[in-house]
Amino acid sequence: MGGKQKTLAILTGTALAAGLTSPAFGSTAAHSPTLHTATTGSGKSVVEWNRELITILSDPKAQPSTVHPTRSFALLQAGEYDAVVSITRAGPAYVFSVSAPRGARADAAADQAAHDVLVALYPAKRAGVDQLLSSQLSAIPNGPGKQAGIGVGSAVARRLISLRSNDGSSAKPPEFRPGDKAGDYRPTPPDFTAPVFTDWGSVKPFVLAGGRQFRPAAPPPVSGAAYATALNEVKSLGSKTSTTRTPDQTAAGKFWAAAPVWNVWNQVTQDLVTSQNASLEKSVKVFARLDLSLADTAITMYDAKYAYRVWRPVTAIRLGGTHYNPRIVGDPNWTPLLPTAPDPSYPGAHGALSQAAATTLAGFYGARHQLAVTSKGVTRTFAGFQDAATEAWLSRIWSGQHTSIDNRAGQQLGTQVADFVARHL
Repeated sequence: MGGKQKTLAILTGTALAAGLTSPAFGSTAAHSPTLHTATTGSGKSVVEWNRELITILSDPKAQPSTVHPTRSFALLQAGEYDAVVSITRAGPAYVFSVSAPRGARADAAADQAAHDVLVALYPAKRAGVDQLLSSQLSAIPNGPGKQAGIGVGSAVARRLISLRSNDGSSAKPPEFRPGDKAGDYRPTPPDFTAPVFTDWGSVKPFVLAGGRQFRPAAPPPVSGAAYATALNEVKSLGSKTSTTRTPDQTAAGKFWAAAPVWNVWNQVTQDLVTSQNASLEKSVKVFARLDLSLADTAITMYDAKYAYRVWRPVTAIRLGGTHYNPRIVGDPNWTPLLPTAPDPSYPGAHGALSQAAATTLAGFYGARHQLAVTSKGVTRTFAGFQDAATEAWLSRIWSGQHTSIDNRAGQQLGTQVADFVARHL
């Protein structure tokens, strides 16, 4: 769990001439007296870089639609984390540390690593990224420590981007062929958009051994009583013209769909780091654990989605008249509150990703931490991270997207991934 950290062995300064010292995830060694920590700064710069990535991703042409945005967040935050830890030796490296001269500035290292990762990922956005780097570095006093930190950050980013260059994320996904049997996923109305992340489950995870590591058990058959109960709940609560959904449930359904859920949880973390004046070391660790968890949750989630290929509620309800389940009464005109995302139903994405985020943040800040979550100018308040995550997955029932079966599987998956990442970082 996030709050149960392993005792951390102390890292050494026995760097290779090229700078790579710890090729294994989380590997540690003894502290070298020649590597002293310089002033590390605050976490405000980490927040600024995270915001910059969200701004970049607001441009739909920033990267191919087949590359999931959680990968970029993981690379950004892992780069900053390993750059800082290379100097402070305050914890295990994510994948490696590089040699750092005495007095190297960790804040300069984090800024340079963030810059170089984003430039590598989004070369067309270089002007804005360069401007942010100039602003951040101008606040750090000039001197050998600053230059040494810049060198560390650059080396980390270069090696990290190289390490992930063949992770499968750039592969062209295979064309999806819909099934025609009861329960088989097929594109959904109104646009019947073809699914995009058909092969994302094959991408190499950041921390997990493989996309199948936490694949949930197969869902119950669509012909059974359990599925009928879950689907009938969505049919009632998730309809665009529902008379059983409350006004607040309608508001929640629209709230959690207004922005990508990974953006929302990163913005929650921005607020936490800012409001608590977190140190640089604390900030890079919180963001790294959050975004590595989200990235690996996305990979395992898509592995399961395309292993089981379960149809969406809108398809199941509209085809209820085919009598695949006697407990379901079909409605060929049923329409969900919100348009359905173009991918299979099981497990639910909001359940998986929000649970991973809530588990991670509760490990740092406590289960009952009061928080306000803002999306597209609307704010909702919660008594704890789990309360927010629970509403996130319930919102998918209220908006007609998922059944409770999907959501429970997503919650389980997100918890398992977040716990695994926390044990390794």
